[in-house]
Amino acid sequence: MKRLVALILASMMLLTACSSGGQNGSGQESSGNPSQDAVERKDYNIAYSAELASINYMKSSLSSVTQFTYGIVDGLVDFDKYGVLQPCLATDWTISEDGLTYTFHLRKGVKWYTCDGEEYGEVTANDFLTSAQWIMTQENASTTSNILYSVIKNGKAYYDGEITDFSQVGIRAVDDYTLEYTLERPTPYFLKMVAYVCFLPVNGDFLAEVGEMFGTSNDTLLYNGAYIMSTWEPESRRILELNENYWDKENIFISSINYTYNKEAKTLGPELFLRGEIDQTLLPAEIIDEWMNDPEKSQMVQKRPVTTTSNFIGFNFEPLYEEEYGPENWKVAVNNLSFRKALFHGIDREAAVMAREPYDPKSRLTNTITAANWTSVDGVDYTQLPALKEISNTDTFNKELALEYKEKAMEELAGKVTFPVQAVMPYNTNSLEMTNSVQIMEQQVENLLGKDFIDIVLVPYPPTDFNKAARSSGKFSMMEMGWGPDYIDPMAYTEVMVSDTSIGTKYSRPYMAEDLKDADGNSIYETMVFAAREEVLDLSKRYQLFSEAEAYLIDNALVLPFYISLSLTTCLLYVLSVTG
Repeated sequence: MKRLVALILASMMLLTACSSGGQNGSGQESSGNPSQDAVERKDYNIAYSAELASINYMKSSLSSVTQFTYGIVDGLVDFDKYGVLQPCLATDWTISEDGLTYTFHLRKGVKWYTCDGEEYGEVTANDFLTSAQWIMTQENASTTSNILYSVIKNGKAYYDGEITDFSQVGIRAVDDYTLEYTLERPTPYFLKMVAYVCFLPVNGDFLAEVGEMFGTSNDTLLYNGAYIMSTWEPESRRILELNENYWDKENIFISSINYTYNKEAKTLGPELFLRGEIDQTLLPAEIIDEWMNDPEKSQMVQKRPVTTTSNFIGFNFEPLYEEEYGPENWKVAVNNLSFRKALFHGIDREAAVMAREPYDPKSRLTNTITAANWTSVDGVDYTQLPALKEISNTDTFNKELALEYKEKAMEELAGKVTFPVQAVMPYNTNSLEMTNSVQIMEQQVENLLGKDFIDIVLVPYPPTDFNKAARSSGKFSMMEMGWGPDYIDPMAYTEVMVSDTSIGTKYSRPYMAEDLKDADGNSIYETMVFAAREEVLDLSKRYQLFSEAEAYLIDNALVLPFYISLSLTTCLLYVLSVTG
């Protein structure tokens, strides 16, 4: 289901690409129901404005890459539209009594195909080993390596070079159709983890042929999923065509997905839709009223559901931007709790979210990093556990507190910092919503806290590789960031907050806060997360420990929770295809 949520956005045409089965892994081969052959398949047309740099799904954790990958490469398991785990390439599986060994039995006869639709080879258990070894080879710089090595036996030792024989790592091909994982410790959420992109297979012979070019074009990829990318002309078009030999073809009802590049897609989308050139688009906030007040147009509009992607304002504790913006001045200021608290309570999040959802902005706000209604323990939602309950139910915006902390910060930082402190805030010029949102924040915060205290400098970036250029490079003081969990466990939201994950070095790095270290110089927040990770048997205690770590993160204003994304994008509404 996730691949279709990512790729086929007309809700009347959403369907499941992996056959259904029980949660216990008792999946069956496709029935091949001949009645499905009579169903008329349709083309689907989309305009896009930001090109993918590559689709190396073994390396990237960008949602734009992973969402695209799920349409072309199948994994062991998938989820149905209700979020229930289903068999996919694994027809069934068993778990050892000690919870350490997972054995998956693979679907036979599934093939790899080239972009021309030619058969390349069969999908076997070895393909999962090849992918895992590539990801856990440190030199390849995979941003998802930590997800594997954190749970697989000897995975971290292999990643760190302490062992060099991959056969000592807990992944084994018993035979062509039997795959075995041995874990470092019991991991109750492991089955849900294997649906993530870093557990997808790759053909070893093909990978050796294309080398570093893997995923840089449609002919440097192989396909075993529902679609084959027959065409990829950067900043022109991408075409996904139905894999005619797909093992579950009878449950696929879109014949092709045609992506056409238009750098003004977000602005021109509604016009392109009305002309019949595309089948779905996003409505910019400034024209929503026009559409909703039109009897005919309003029937084509549907609100998108919320996702589990949490967006927050991250503060940078090691700024790497130009000297003209005073990076050292910011560094001293942001390492002061009162300064962070002034910003934490001084940003009117509701006003900023209005740029994305003018009708009901409060419904999008989140006071925690972990999304509400995502996971629970002992019948209690994670965000309502004792450590987080008050935080979850309290708005961060408080004018009086913001001004109090401003005065404290100016006293505590007198002689150490030059006021006003310049705060570099990058934004993506391709997103009108983000552009409007940061402008609102700039004006609102400077008006409330005063230009004698803070000077927010907005820096525009083009859409291509925006996160790499602005966030990963450390060229920001504060900026909007987003992260969605890769598996259902509170640890999933901490991946971007800690230093021992590759992706954690590319976000705001709250573990670098100098004022929140213990006597040995270790981050107190990280120490709390690491302790929570170690609790794998008592889930109640595990969740309690993670919630306490998250409460510490928020209480100390290391990040500012912002809003929850809507399905695939952060826009309020999208136009629903009337031809579905």
